[in-house]
Amino acid sequence: MDEYVTPTGPEVPARDMVLWNWAATVDALPVGTRITGKVVSRQPFGIFIRIQGVPDALGLAEITAMPLGMKLPALGATVTGVVHWLDPRNQVRVRLDE
Repeated sequence: MDEYVTPTGPEVPARDMVLWNWAATVDALPVGTRITGKVVSRQPFGIFIRIQGVPDALGLAEITAMPLGMKLPALGATVTGVVHWLDPRNQVRVRLDE
């Protein structure tokens, strides 16, 4: 199986749930909030993260929001970072820690 796939499966919130609960996600994760989560998908441009404590949120950390020289975290890895943007397309953008 190719690791660069669209995030789907039991660990990934359904797209309609992400949309339905976007207002609650914005309230729970204002810019500057520290997050911890699990990598549920890898893409050439970054990773998708299932954010702990916010079940219907899916974070995106692009490679440009990773520390210089950091390798793309593996599927299933636990990562930490800070919310740096709440994208109007219902994405929580995350800047990763080392």
